Amino acid sequence: MQHSKDTNKQTSLPPWFKVSLGGVRPRQNVRNLLKDLRLNTVCEGAQCPNLCECWKNGTATFLILGKKCTRNCLFCNIPGGTPEEPEADEPDRICEAARRLDLSYVVVTSVTRDDLDDYGAGHFRAVIDKIHQELPGVGIEVLTPDFNGHTGLLDCVLDARPTVFNHNIETCERLTREIRSDADYQRSLNILRHAASRKDITGTAIKSGLMIGLGEADTEIHDTLADLSEAGVEILTIGQYLAPTKQHWHVSRYVTPDEFNEWQSIAYNKYGFKAVFSAPLVRSSYKAAVAAEEIGRIRDTESQKI
Repeated sequence: MQHSKDTNKQTSLPPWFKVSLGGVRPRQNVRNLLKDLRLNTVCEGAQCPNLCECWKNGTATFLILGKKCTRNCLFCNIPGGTPEEPEADEPDRICEAARRLDLSYVVVTSVTRDDLDDYGAGHFRAVIDKIHQELPGVGIEVLTPDFNGHTGLLDCVLDARPTVFNHNIETCERLTREIRSDADYQRSLNILRHAASRKDITGTAIKSGLMIGLGEADTEIHDTLADLSEAGVEILTIGQYLAPTKQHWHVSRYVTPDEFNEWQSIAYNKYGFKAVFSAPLVRSSYKAAVAAEEIGRIRDTESQKI
């Protein structure tokens, strides 16, 4: 693949990063609702470039367990520090927000909570259980930390039967230790592999995502896709890394839309992923409900062939 110029020589974003800022009133309505219910979103915390589009459509990815992370990943804009105590009524408030927004699909993620005995798994479970109880029929996607590799804690989450379980690999193995604070590439693969091993029981689809433009080689992207496929990942997101500030990990290059299309084709045809979203502005939760629906249709078709 032909790579674009190194970003050290670029002074502005390429033209394909232009996004619409329309829908001021709907976005303000979502912001007011979240403030009223004392809820956080990863949309704002991670400076997601799709915030305007999603909030205009009345959707948001809820960020549970506070706004401060116990890790300090060099790609992420969520601040570190001493986290807040988990709030027992947060699952109720998320349900209320989903009800007011008339959501049919809810995405829930969190900061990493290495300070908690269960790394936050019980709180994820409480949110999923509450949504199932209060909003039957609503799809639920969880994007979790690695729970420090404890598969028993992962089972606590999976036993609640979310529609989709997501854990992001983020980058290739070589860059993981430098970029992902206290993370481990093989540990993340083991989390995904364990979740996939239980999908016949839970019915949960398995998802992961990575950013490119961090300094990885094409061969390393291939290796990462192969590892994720072997681990049982069905849904894949690939997006451009954008540095939140000058103090974060630098952008090595801006990947062209054509190259993202090529990676999508490779992911489908060479590595067998079932739903792939690959584009410069794609993020973990981008068109999450669409991907879940696609996996549901594929599984229905496969079951009919048996």
